[in-house]
Amino acid sequence: MTSARLDIHHDPAWRGRVFWMLAALALLAPALVAVEFKVWLLFEPDNLRITLRFLGDFLPPAMSAEFLAMVARETWRTVAIASTAMVLALVLAVPLTLLSSAALSVSSLSGRMHPLAWAFRQAVRALLVVLRSVPELVWALVFVRVVGLGPTAGVLAIALTYAGMLGKVYGEILESGDLHPTRSLLRNGSGRLQAFLYALLPANSRELTSYTVYRWECAIRSSAVLGFVGAGGLGQQLDASMKMFNGGEVATILFAFILLVALADLVSAQLRKAIG
Repeated sequence: MTSARLDIHHDPAWRGRVFWMLAALALLAPALVAVEFKVWLLFEPDNLRITLRFLGDFLPPAMSAEFLAMVARETWRTVAIASTAMVLALVLAVPLTLLSSAALSVSSLSGRMHPLAWAFRQAVRALLVVLRSVPELVWALVFVRVVGLGPTAGVLAIALTYAGMLGKVYGEILESGDLHPTRSLLRNGSGRLQAFLYALLPANSRELTSYTVYRWECAIRSSAVLGFVGAGGLGQQLDASMKMFNGGEVATILFAFILLVALADLVSAQLRKAIG
């Protein structure tokens, strides 16, 4: 006990740690009140009985050949939605990143960016803010009305939101790296595209690839959620089974989704290892 007390008093940072811990608790307490967080309600007898009855409906899982074939088909469709959406997001994000990044600004080489160039970059960054501020679920509701039910709405919804996310993070990655080779090429008459391809991109390719793969994982999860609003994939089948109170089908679809996410994690880990 005495030794522990002495260690605390000899730690020069313990006062700061205690202060920030208490500050975090002070900020968290009103947040818990605002969201009416009452975890003890989960353990009340009536609620436990309802929960156990709901989980009991999952057994046995649906294992008919026809249903498993449908689940396999929708699983592949979920992956296709996520992958196609990521390609479209990249098509939008890459040019927007190049237009918004100050790392490729020729006018800033002299020390201060030209006002028109600065205003243009701010406008592009504002567009990226708009794209990522609207959740993909909202975009999906819009596109379901425009193109109807199905995977197209999910692809477009994920593509727009993720274009904003990718554009923002790509820009931060490019501007936080070593800009000396890029500046040198620009000062010696190189074009912006050449400076990007031969200096900026090689220096930051690992971080860019890692974040892109991570976003692909997130797109797979998002594509399943968007199915609840009619955007196709496993989510749409899960929503239909839950509305029909078919717990066995729900259990099988959830298990397929768990395997899909685990496979996505495995693939992304291998890709990161390959580029690492």
